[in-house]
Amino acid sequence: MRQAIAIILSIAVLSLFLGLGTWQVQRLHWKEGVLAEIDARIAAAPVSLPEVPDKARDTYLPVVVSGQFGEGTLRVLVSTKQDGAGYRLISPLQTDKGAILIDRGFIRVADKMPPAPEGQVSIEGNLHWPDDRRSSTPDNDVEGNTWFARDIDQMAEVLGTQPVFVITRQMTPAEPRVLPLPVTSDGVPNRHLEYAGTWFLLALTWSMMTLTLLWRKKRRNT
Repeated sequence: MRQAIAIILSIAVLSLFLGLGTWQVQRLHWKEGVLAEIDARIAAAPVSLPEVPDKARDTYLPVVVSGQFGEGTLRVLVSTKQDGAGYRLISPLQTDKGAILIDRGFIRVADKMPPAPEGQVSIEGNLHWPDDRRSSTPDNDVEGNTWFARDIDQMAEVLGTQPVFVITRQMTPAEPRVLPLPVTSDGVPNRHLEYAGTWFLLALTWSMMTLTLLWRKKRRNT
């Protein structure tokens, strides 16, 4: 009787592990579909900036904006695989719909911060509401102009713009000393394959442990 109960419990636990692994595989396929939709949206033909951009509706929306850069540039600390540590440069752009925030791109830490281009510029990029801040992220050093997260409301207040943020994909005329860091789906987490592997590995381990215990018990009884 006790052995039957143990077998039933072992099967129940194994079924749980397999079920969770299967669920994570389903979530993986769902997330891959979401990422494909995001990639398609990012790469779509750009449109004019909406009158009132909306986070739920317009995240990743490709836009074209034109205007002149205003005073001030914020430095947001970032690291890239190819170039290491550096800064994103955030500057205000005065457009016919008011001043907005522009992520001009990347410079290395050791590079001198170039001034924003003078005169009329045209920027093709994507609307975004980045989520850089984590529980361990330091507060932005506004006075020292070292930012650790792209907090749109705070940046807009400092630079005197609307809380509208466009990340540059291409600027005309181009900035030779600034490397654009366009929006991609790389920052969207997708660890479902890892989670699925963990649950299936637990199922395999549990099966081996159960079989080993049953084999040892059988040997003792023979």
